[in-house]
Amino acid sequence: MAWLYLGVAGLLEVVWASFMKESEGFTRLVPTAIMVVAMIGSFWLLAVAMRSLPLGTAYAIWTGIGAVGALLVGIVVMGEPVTAGRLLSAGLLLAGMIGLKLTSGH
Repeated sequence: MAWLYLGVAGLLEVVWASFMKESEGFTRLVPTAIMVVAMIGSFWLLAVAMRSLPLGTAYAIWTGIGAVGALLVGIVVMGEPVTAGRLLSAGLLLAGMIGLKLTSGH
């Protein structure tokens, strides 16, 4: 279950990061509220996952899911540029997350 919690925590990180952008510097109430709720859920699930997963593995994968997910939301939803460098970098992040998962012993 720890891996499931970590995955959902990472997805919630994508939600809160996206709504942080949409909040326009916390000037819009609804996006700010969604961001806060998603942030609390993300941190709580990360903490639950860390009960049994190694700190470094859990944190790196959580931030990796958030980074790659936010990049994809930026490209697909917000019209940010797609470049070979961005895609290669995201691929390297994914490779690192897979490597950490496979070598974590959990």
